[in-house]
Amino acid sequence: MTFSIAARDPATGMFGIAIATSAVAVGNRCPWVKAGVGAVTTQHRTDTRQGPIGIDLLSKGLSAPEVVNLLAASNDFPQERQFAAVDREGRTAFFNGPEIECINAGHTGFQCVSTGNFIANKDVPRHMVEAYEANLEIPFAERLLLSVDAGLAGGGETKPIMSSALLIADRNSWPLVDLRIDWKENPLTELRALWDFFKPHQERFVKQVLTPAALTLLSDSPMNV
Repeated sequence: MTFSIAARDPATGMFGIAIATSAVAVGNRCPWVKAGVGAVTTQHRTDTRQGPIGIDLLSKGLSAPEVVNLLAASNDFPQERQFAAVDREGRTAFFNGPEIECINAGHTGFQCVSTGNFIANKDVPRHMVEAYEANLEIPFAERLLLSVDAGLAGGGETKPIMSSALLIADRNSWPLVDLRIDWKENPLTELRALWDFFKPHQERFVKQVLTPAALTLLSDSPMNV
């Protein structure tokens, strides 16, 4: 019940995932990223355990195809699962379990990979990759959001989507962006609005961790947390 794109930005080395689904809490269960390492998605009968395992394998230097193959080979119900990965070299891979009964597909592009299940047609992941590749000149987060928007415009899911997420890792041990919309109508519209609100605060939140004394504190600011 999910469609997503995972990518490495060649200009910055960031890793990111944009994702949407008709189920709840997609941002909690399906996307995983680590700075300097890679990105992993786990979908359809989602096995959340496989996200951290995939990131750990990428951290050890395995390629995206090797990681996806290992996730499928070691899983207890691989026939029901869907995995994708991007590694630090920009290599990509995906796996669609052979017993997934709904329409499902995957598509790879330039340092990006898209997968979907319970989608309206098999072209949804291709539309997402094409939208991503057509906008390489714009900021990474915007590119990811455009891609998932294209997935919805290309047919999306067979059910109305109700949650979405944007997850990006840059240079630090915590995500630069971790935004989630849960159980809302038009969650991609709401995710875009949330991103627009959050965007100007990114640098401040990083400085709060690394160089807090450099910030001018405003006691009435809601961002001083």
